[in-house]
Amino acid sequence: MKLQLFLKYYLGIFLILTTFNSGFSQVEKDSLIEITGKVIDNKTNDPLIFADLLVSGSNIATISNTEGNYILKLPLDFTNRSITISYLGYAEKEVPISTIIENSTIALDPSFTPLDEINLSRPKSAEILVRLMLERKATNYIESGLEMTGFYRETIKKRRQNASLSEAVVSIYKQPNTSIRQDAVEIIKVRKTTNYSKLDTLALKLQGGPFNNLYVDIMKYPEYIFNRDNIANYNFSFDASTVIDDQLVYVINFKQKPELQIPLYYGKLFIESKNLALTSAIYSLNVENRDMASELFVKRKPNRVKVYPTEANYRVNYRNTNGKWYYSYSNILLTFKVNWKGRLFNNVYTLNSEMAITNWNFANDKYARPKNKASILRPSSILIDEATGFLDSEFWGQYNIIEPEKSIESAIEKIQKQLDKSEG
Repeated sequence: MKLQLFLKYYLGIFLILTTFNSGFSQVEKDSLIEITGKVIDNKTNDPLIFADLLVSGSNIATISNTEGNYILKLPLDFTNRSITISYLGYAEKEVPISTIIENSTIALDPSFTPLDEINLSRPKSAEILVRLMLERKATNYIESGLEMTGFYRETIKKRRQNASLSEAVVSIYKQPNTSIRQDAVEIIKVRKTTNYSKLDTLALKLQGGPFNNLYVDIMKYPEYIFNRDNIANYNFSFDASTVIDDQLVYVINFKQKPELQIPLYYGKLFIESKNLALTSAIYSLNVENRDMASELFVKRKPNRVKVYPTEANYRVNYRNTNGKWYYSYSNILLTFKVNWKGRLFNNVYTLNSEMAITNWNFANDKYARPKNKASILRPSSILIDEATGFLDSEFWGQYNIIEPEKSIESAIEKIQKQLDKSEG
């Protein structure tokens, strides 16, 4: 099969690389409570990354970061409610908010499923299981328009140094999985800054911003990874099963067939056994063919530069409410090597973007319709360079965000100092 037939199945992530001259070119607070803490393994005290936290009787939620830390802003009258914490392979835990205020560290216990139960219930064919998962999306997922609030963060590093930081609260108009309508995104609040002096005369810009993370939603956009038409390009096999929310979860390994030379994906699918719904997926792009892999990501670059990805990793999580699932979080990690013609050493750039759904409501119609089409972000858009907000400790106001990691907190502190100097 010709290469061009496969290109439409790749995630719509494009980097724009350009040269430049170096240099730096609602609700009141008193009515909210803010909880910060950490989710850990009860036995080892290790942080649990991307643990899901959901406030009872609402759709307010967040996720722990890569250090296990979380932050939640809640209405003051929510203190009598509880928070449910779930994590793949661990027993679900419900904790009263009043208890968390006293002790914000939440410890989860590993959950063990008897092997006999796994062996008796597991289907014989992993590929058939995946096909059934794709066919049942109308049954297993909320098939109504959703108006979601999400938090988006995007970082670009040159080696280990932060060179760009973008953060935004967005409204997402999520369409039913079975609809061909595309999701829409509207920016509510955004702040971004780029230290071009650290990029060594090369500016990396991510086209699409939050759309890239939406496209990782396999159940809405299966064409970007596999669907019924191209699923035959993969081999599937069973891995050891696990649990989530006290429910048995099948773990399916997938990898492109060895005779195919084009870059396809490999990874794991986590499918709950009762209804065969996808609960999460962790996967990567095969980047062994540098030239082909580069064509999938780089939209524009200087002629004297050769750019190719060394890793492209993706993750998507879904959250359950009343027996139906919906998109809740996705993460993209891309690493590129940049070679300049005539230079002895190359540079390594890492781009990480993540988006978490922090609240949602049903739309008034089957389809979620943006109220102001003029403010809708285009999939080809690039978030503008805008540093405002980094000096304001209350910039996010009532909106929930993903707790920043220590490296990001350090970057924000440096941005604040630079802005202080520029305004002084």
